[in-house]
Amino acid sequence: MKTNNISLLTEIAIMSALSLILGLIKFAGPWPQGGSVSLEMVPIFLMAFRRGLKAGVLTGLAVGLLQLLVNPYVIHPAQMILDYPLAFALAGVAGAFAPSISQSASKRTFLMVTGIFVGCLLRTISHVFSGVIFFSDLAEEMNVWIYSFLYNGSFMVVIFAITALVVILLTNTAPKLLHAARNGHHQAA
Repeated sequence: MKTNNISLLTEIAIMSALSLILGLIKFAGPWPQGGSVSLEMVPIFLMAFRRGLKAGVLTGLAVGLLQLLVNPYVIHPAQMILDYPLAFALAGVAGAFAPSISQSASKRTFLMVTGIFVGCLLRTISHVFSGVIFFSDLAEEMNVWIYSFLYNGSFMVVIFAITALVVILLTNTAPKLLHAARNGHHQAA
């Protein structure tokens, strides 16, 4: 049992560090207040699908805290929570859709795309609330809810598409790497 916990914590730490590194490689877009696209969500989703809901949420939480330490944009303590630990932890909810390696490739793909969509949607909702509460002055004459949703949704839809593509490519090329650990089969990659 202790070996399992140590293994899980080690995987969470490694994937969190990988996410932090991938988050430093950003592709800037038209977003002036920090919105960007990176592959930082891929390790969160890999852990969620490899180890399940709890591991996905814990990995997301760790990633959010690391992002807060390394690259924060903080206006208010509540915004800090909404944009970092909560937003990334919610992405880990994708683990509720973790497929089994015994399922067909099409079923695994469907479950993972659904999980990635839900994780990205939940992260977006957290960012939208933050935007409504703390960045409403940027909306100018537009409804603040619409502005926040359009702003945050515009980069999250790109993150969803890129992340889903990368995760599907990985699961189709190395399905045991992504799914075996949840079933108690720890195999070297």
